[in-house]
Amino acid sequence: MSRDGGGNALLAPISEVLSRLLAQILTTTLATKDVVIEQSNFNVLSRFLERIAPILKELQEKNVRDKPSVRTAIESLEHEIRSANELISECTNKSRVYLLYSCKDIVRRLQGITHEIGRCLSRIPMATLDITLDMRDTTVELCKLMQNVGFKTAAAQEEIIAKLDAGIRDGQSNRDHAREVLHEIAQAVGISDTSTSWKREFEKLKEEKEEAILRKSQAEAFQLEQILNFLSQAEAHHLESKKQQILPGPQPLQAFYCPMTHEVMDDPVEIASGLTVERKAIEEWFRTGHRTCPITNAELTSLEIHPNTALCSCIRDWRNRMVHSQIIDARSKLKTGSDEDKITALKDLHRLSEGAAICSVWIQEEGLVPVISTLLSNMNKHQHLRQTALATLNSLATNNRAIKEEISHIGAMQNIVRSLARDVKEGRQAVSLLLELSKEPSICERIGKVQGCILLLVTMLNCGNSDASEDAKKLLQNLASNNQNVVQMAEANYFKPLVHLLLKGPEMTKVLMATALAKMALTEQSKAAIAREGAIPPLVKLMSAGKLEAKTAALGVLQSLSTHPDNRDLMIDAGVIPPLLQLLFSVTSVFMNLKELAAETLANLATVSSMEARLLESNETICQLLSLLNLVGPVNQGHLLRALNGMASPMTLSSVRARLREASAIQLLLPFCEANDADVRVNALKILHSLSQDWVAEDFADHFGLTYIKALVKLLASSSNDEKVAAAGILKNLKHCGRMHRDQLMETSARTLRRFTLPTDEKLQHMTAERNAIPLLVQVLTVGSSLAKREAAMVLSQLSVNSKRLSSPIRRKQGLLWCFSPRVQEGCRIHMGYCSVKSSFCLLEAGAVAPLVQALEETETHEAALGALATLIKDDTCDVACEIIAEAGGLKALVSLLTAGTPDTKSQVTWMLEKFFRMEKYRTEFGNSAQMPLIDLAQRAANNDTRSMAAKCLAHLNILHNQSVYF
Repeated sequence: MSRDGGGNALLAPISEVLSRLLAQILTTTLATKDVVIEQSNFNVLSRFLERIAPILKELQEKNVRDKPSVRTAIESLEHEIRSANELISECTNKSRVYLLYSCKDIVRRLQGITHEIGRCLSRIPMATLDITLDMRDTTVELCKLMQNVGFKTAAAQEEIIAKLDAGIRDGQSNRDHAREVLHEIAQAVGISDTSTSWKREFEKLKEEKEEAILRKSQAEAFQLEQILNFLSQAEAHHLESKKQQILPGPQPLQAFYCPMTHEVMDDPVEIASGLTVERKAIEEWFRTGHRTCPITNAELTSLEIHPNTALCSCIRDWRNRMVHSQIIDARSKLKTGSDEDKITALKDLHRLSEGAAICSVWIQEEGLVPVISTLLSNMNKHQHLRQTALATLNSLATNNRAIKEEISHIGAMQNIVRSLARDVKEGRQAVSLLLELSKEPSICERIGKVQGCILLLVTMLNCGNSDASEDAKKLLQNLASNNQNVVQMAEANYFKPLVHLLLKGPEMTKVLMATALAKMALTEQSKAAIAREGAIPPLVKLMSAGKLEAKTAALGVLQSLSTHPDNRDLMIDAGVIPPLLQLLFSVTSVFMNLKELAAETLANLATVSSMEARLLESNETICQLLSLLNLVGPVNQGHLLRALNGMASPMTLSSVRARLREASAIQLLLPFCEANDADVRVNALKILHSLSQDWVAEDFADHFGLTYIKALVKLLASSSNDEKVAAAGILKNLKHCGRMHRDQLMETSARTLRRFTLPTDEKLQHMTAERNAIPLLVQVLTVGSSLAKREAAMVLSQLSVNSKRLSSPIRRKQGLLWCFSPRVQEGCRIHMGYCSVKSSFCLLEAGAVAPLVQALEETETHEAALGALATLIKDDTCDVACEIIAEAGGLKALVSLLTAGTPDTKSQVTWMLEKFFRMEKYRTEFGNSAQMPLIDLAQRAANNDTRSMAAKCLAHLNILHNQSVYF
C-alpha cells in the first residue's frame, strides 16, 4: 500500500483503481440503454466509454507504475464517470414529461461531462508509459473527439417545448391544441397515449413537485405546477370528449363561410365594420391598398383585425365532428364493404392522417390499425388493396410512436416483409413503411428478426425502382445498428456495413465480424466484393497486432479471400506476407493451430508473380520453408509444397528455382514422391518437374536413383492426371521414356460409343452392353484423360436414361408354402427392381456412382458427370438416389459447383440440390456452405428457372418463406 501526500490515509493500488473504474464504465455503458430521453446523445457517450475501456485494460495488463500524475488523472476520470452515472439515473427514473421539458439542460450537462472525461483521459501521461504506439495514437484521437464533440437537442423536442410553453401561457383558450400537445409529448417520450398511462405520469409529476418543495427549489416546484395544470386540463378535456357520442356532422352554418372567399373559414377575424372574414383574405385586401370594408365598401376607421375566438371554436368543433364521422364511415366500409369500398375508405383515412396529427390518434382510438393490417394478409389477393393499406399505415405511423408499436405487436410485420417481394409498387410501399417503423430502435430490432427480411432488402438494392432502392439502403443502415443484422446482410451478399465495422468498430466488434465472415461459405463474387469494400487492410492489421482470437478470425477470412486471384495482389500490398511467415516459423504452442491456415494462404498467394520477387527470394526464407516440411503434418506439407510450387513454376523467376536447388530442395523433395497423401505427392512432383526444366538433364538425373525412377513409372499407370503429367515431364527431362500413351485411344473409343448408345435406339444399347462396354467405360472414368472421362460419362448418361424402365419388377412368392421358398433376391435400391449391368445398364450395379462423383471435381468432366448422376434422381425413388450419391461424397462436390460451374451447370446443380435439401440431414450438414452461393444465384442468375429453384432451396433452408413469387 502507498500513502497520500499527507502520509495519513492508505491508498488502494493503482491496479485496484483501474479495476473499479472499468467496472464503473461497464455499469454506466449498460445504464445508458435505459434512459428515456435524449437516447441518441447518450448513445454517443456510451460509444466513447466503450473505446476508453481497452485503453484502461492495457494500462492494467502492463502494470503501470503508481505515479502521482497517473493516479490523479485516473481518479479525476472516475469522478466524471460517477457524474455521468448520476445524470443517467435522473434520465431513467424521473418523470418523462419533466425530462422532456428539461432536455436542453440535460444535453448541456451531458456535453460538459463528456468534455471533462476527455480532458481527464488526456492527462494520463501515455508517452511515459509502457503501452503500444497504436494505443497511444488511439488515446490521443479519442481525447480530441471527446473534447470537441457537440450535443444538440432534437428540433422536434424543442418544438414541443415551445408549444407547451405557449399552452401554459394561454391556458384553455385552445383546448384542441392542448390535446394535440399532450399527444405529441406522449410520442416524444414513449408514453402510451391512454388515460391510465397519463394518470401514472401525473402522479410522478406530483411526487417530484413535492420533492422540489422539500428541497426548497421554488422555481422548479412552480414550473412543475404549471405543467401539471396545463396537461391535466388537456387530459380531462380528452376524457370528456371521448364520452360524447360521435354523430354525423351537419352541413356547416352560413356563419362559417367567409363572405370574401365563400369557403368555410380556418382563422376567422373581425374587422372595424363588425364583419367576420378569413384572416388571409382580409390581410391580402389591406395589403393591396384597400381601406374599405370588402362587402359594404364603407370606409373603415381602423385596419386592425381581432380573432373571432368563439366562431373559430365552433368551426373547429364542427370540423372535428366531420372528421369523426368520416372515420366511423371508413371503419364500417373496412369491416363489411367490398374491396373497392375498402380502398376508398383507406384513401379517406390516408387523407385525414396527413392533416392534423390528432386525426391519426382518433383513427387509432377507433381500433382501425389492426383492421388495416389484416388487409396485408396472404389471404388477400387484391394487390391494389394491399398497396393502399401499406400507404395508409405509413401515413398513420409517421411521427406516431404509439401506432408504430401497435403495428409491430399485432403480427403485421411478417406480412409487410412478404410485400417486399411482390409487385414493384407494393414493394415500394412496404419498404417505405418499414423504414418509418425502423426509426424506433425497439421496432428496428424486431424488423431484423423477420425471416427473409434482410435478404429481400438486399435484393431490392439492385431493383429498377430508384426510390425503393434508396429506402432499402436507408433501412439497412438503420438495421446495421445490430451486429447480428450486419452478419445477415453479409450472408445476403451486402458487405458494406460489415466492412465498416472492421474499419471503424470497437476491437471486440472487429473480432466478431471477422469470425462471422470466416464461417461463411463465400462465393467468388462475394470474395471480390469484400475486397472492393476495403476489408483486406483491417483484416491484415487484426491478424498482425491482434490477440489469438483476433488472429484466428482474421486469418480465416484472409485464407478464404486468397483463393480469388484478384485479391492476391491486394493482400500482398496490405503487408500480409510477413505475419504469415511469422506464424509459420513460430514455435509458440498457441499458434500451432494457425499454421495450417497460414500455410494454405501462403500457397494461394504463391501464384502472384510479384510475391517471390519482393519477399520470398531470400535464401533464408526458402530454407526455412523447406525445413518446415519435415516438422509438420501432411495437410501443412501439402500447403507448403503448393506454395513452393507456385514460386518455382516456369512462369515465375528462374532465380527462385536456382535458390531452391542451392538449398538442396531436390534431395528433400524426392521422398515425398512416394507419400501416401495425394496432395503432398502431386505438389512435390510438380516442383521437381519445374526444377528439371531449366537444369541439365544429366546433372538432374544424378539425384535420382533407380528406386525413384521406378516410382515415377508406377505413377504413370495408377495416379491422377496431374501426377501423370508431372511424372512424365520429369522422365522426359531425364531422357527416360516409360509411359504407354493410351489416352488418345480411350478418347476415340468413348466418342465412338456415343453414336451407338442413343436412348432412342434400345437395340444398339443392348448390343453395346453385351460386349462389356459399360465396365470399360467405368474404368475410363478412373484412369482416362479428362476428355476420355467426359466422353465416358456422356455414354453412361445415355444408357442410364432407360434403366428404370428396363429394371425387372420383383415378383413376391405367394401361397401357403411361400415361406419355404428360396430367399427372394433384393432389388436395386434406386430402381426398385432386378437390375444388372447388361440388362438395365444400371449405374449402381456397374459401380459407376463413385467415379462419376470423382469426375465432378474436374473442370473438363463435371458437366458430363453431372448429367449422368441426374438420371438417377429423376424418378420417384430420388431420395434413395440422393443418399447413394451423398455416400460417395457427391453432395460436397455439388455444393462446390454452385460457384465453380458454368451457368448451365449451376442450373442443373440447383435442381439436384433442391431434392437433397428436402431431407433434414443434408440441410444440417451442407446447408450452411450452400447458403451464400444459393443467395447469389437467387439474386443474380440470368435464368429465371435457376433463380426460382435457388429460392426453393433457400426455403428448405429456412432462409426464405416458401413462396416462389419472391424471385
